[in-house]
Amino acid sequence: MLQPVPESARTTKLSGQFWIWAGANVAPINWILGALGIQLGLGLSDTLFVLIVGNLIGMLGFGFFVILGQKTGATGMLLSRGAFGRRGAYLPAAIQATIAIGWAAVNTWIILDLVMALFALIGWVDPAASNFGWRIATAGVIMSIQVIICYRGYHAIAKFERWTMPPTIVVLIAMSILAWTHLNIDWSYAGPAGEVLTGMPRIAAMSGVMTAIGIGWGIGWFTYAPDYSRFVSRKIRPAKLFTVSVLGQFLPVVWLGILGASLATKNGSADPGALIVENFGTFAIPVILLVIHGPIATNIINMYTFGVAVQALDVKVSRKKLSILVGALSMLAVIGFMFARNFGELLDTWLIAIVAWVATWGGIMAVHYFVFERRHKNFSYLFLPPEKTHLKAFNPVAFIAFFAGIVMTWMCMYGAIPALQGPIATALGGIDFSWLAGTITSAGLYFALGYPRFRRRLRAGVPLGIRLDLQDDAVLAEHGDACAEKIPEPVV
Repeated sequence: MLQPVPESARTTKLSGQFWIWAGANVAPINWILGALGIQLGLGLSDTLFVLIVGNLIGMLGFGFFVILGQKTGATGMLLSRGAFGRRGAYLPAAIQATIAIGWAAVNTWIILDLVMALFALIGWVDPAASNFGWRIATAGVIMSIQVIICYRGYHAIAKFERWTMPPTIVVLIAMSILAWTHLNIDWSYAGPAGEVLTGMPRIAAMSGVMTAIGIGWGIGWFTYAPDYSRFVSRKIRPAKLFTVSVLGQFLPVVWLGILGASLATKNGSADPGALIVENFGTFAIPVILLVIHGPIATNIINMYTFGVAVQALDVKVSRKKLSILVGALSMLAVIGFMFARNFGELLDTWLIAIVAWVATWGGIMAVHYFVFERRHKNFSYLFLPPEKTHLKAFNPVAFIAFFAGIVMTWMCMYGAIPALQGPIATALGGIDFSWLAGTITSAGLYFALGYPRFRRRLRAGVPLGIRLDLQDDAVLAEHGDACAEKIPEPVV
């Protein structure tokens, strides 16, 4: 089960952190993000503005959650215990496990689409046919590779990223040069012919795309960040870890987003196979074969996070067995995606839904650990089993803030489908600021409702969520460091 990573088992090398996050983002999903802006009606310059500025803001927030993992040694869902309560944290853990399955399926489907495009290019399959048999068999092979790497754990993931990323980057550099010098990109593209957006419709479209591929993309990584930074030694300066991790995310996302957006000006598509095959011809074969690495690199992170999220539910199953389970569940979701009519719309809806919950969760976590517990150093209480914990079972303040944040996020959301078009966003002509509304609402409520209790605990030096009277709090504050010694060494 999940246990704190001792200092002796932590790494002082930050290259692993850079390559983990870069590897997860040197993937077709990120050129699809750029193409998505074009497909949803924006011009190239507007799409690039949203992509660059939005991700810069979102990734800066991501960096603070990276630091939180290093400081506490806890995964994202274990951190939820401090705010939501020992049993209350089951809710965010269950959501995160479900999200990980969905992402593994989305990324596998993207690989599948690329491989099918390759098979059609070399004449193995009929591009006009459904090819369900080929798709299912290919997806099964790809999923098996991902499960095997995830089964080996964090060190295998880090090694995979470190050794496969350099050649992948070389191919993508060649791909970018070819695209931007030989494919006659329309750099002045302003939108579909006769449908160029101006005024409020343009601002509304930019705000919606900002939620999906800009700030929202960075926010979506908040829950993953602590799962991997907990392996970094506390001897490493937080500022250095922050910078390396943020650059590992930001650089490939923006690079491939620009590439995808520029390619999409030629056909208006966000389909990965179409973007590659139609634009690169025979060069698509080596490009597809090597870029397939990207979704695998992303999925092994999703699958690993699924395992630690499920373990946070106190499910007594080894992480290795959970790696097999998430592979099976993701495979079922992939088969479901084969029947999707519009993948761009599906992806937009998926991204907005993720932003809704992560922005709300992130607001609560930021207040709890960077305000209420900013001076606390011993987080061993997060790892104790239910029968030994000092944490409250449920913290109603966190739940009030969480559900209020979700509701406010929906009210200020303007997605591609009517169900995700809230009344406030609709009244404003489609302007979407759901990520901001959810974050401010959840953070503000959690601070306001939790501050009185926080002040009473501040002098005792104990965490906000500890379920003890003031006299016992003082005892815990005096002997708290001894708690960590009673927790067994981890199996990493």
